[in-house]
Amino acid sequence: MRRTIATVLATAGLVLGLGMAACGSDSAASSADAPLKVGVSPVPHGEILRYVADKLAPAEGLKLDIVEFNDYIQPNVALQDKQLDANYFQHVPYLSEEVASKGYEFTALKPVHIEPLGLYSKKVGSVADLPVDGVVAIPNDPSNSGRALNLLAANGIITLKDGAGVKATEADIASNPKNLKFEALEGAQLPRSLEDTAASVINGNYAIETGLTPAKDALALEKGENNPYANLVVVRTGDENDPRIVKLEKLLHSPEVKKFIEDKYAGSVLPAF
Repeated sequence: MRRTIATVLATAGLVLGLGMAACGSDSAASSADAPLKVGVSPVPHGEILRYVADKLAPAEGLKLDIVEFNDYIQPNVALQDKQLDANYFQHVPYLSEEVASKGYEFTALKPVHIEPLGLYSKKVGSVADLPVDGVVAIPNDPSNSGRALNLLAANGIITLKDGAGVKATEADIASNPKNLKFEALEGAQLPRSLEDTAASVINGNYAIETGLTPAKDALALEKGENNPYANLVVVRTGDENDPRIVKLEKLLHSPEVKKFIEDKYAGSVLPAF
């Protein structure tokens, strides 16, 4: 069963929380044969989960109810409100920001895949061609904005102060030879910004959804090795041993799913296991 939640207008075995105790969820244990309701971004998370639902889950007696979201805020709200049993759309740095600001008691499970962040343009054909005083759009959530700045630094477009790390902000830019201007936008808006910017740093899922092929179209693309931004399943703390969650984790980390990711996305999405 699949349902869609409209876009919100304006983003192993690791427990995240502020002063979180090792306590269980207060929800009653779900029946092992009830559908597991999982919130996802449509691409690639929803596609990966539908492959599991269609090809692998029946043999395990697992039923999946896949609920699509087109933003990065509501899947955690819905999980907190027990409208979902799990979500699959985010990486740990983003979840850490959400926990710090909202106090969620969530547990992140094992990494599943990496969507390399990329720099795209409709105006120039290479990083070297970025214009002086050009506008570059970046994600507006703290974890992905720092990630975007690190991508630009890794490709010699800017430099960052020592120790800036994944939480880098514009204040951490040490040099900006082309005097680029940065415009922070909600993730889903970034592909549309290409009409108006010299270049935009776009999350992998939104790039794929809008017809971009990261491995081919990006001017610069994150590497998969040692990448802290692997996407994973998140549950309310205490629900990680729900038999349905255990089955889902087993299937998501199976050789069949790894091959599906490699074959379908051809380097635009990378397995993280």
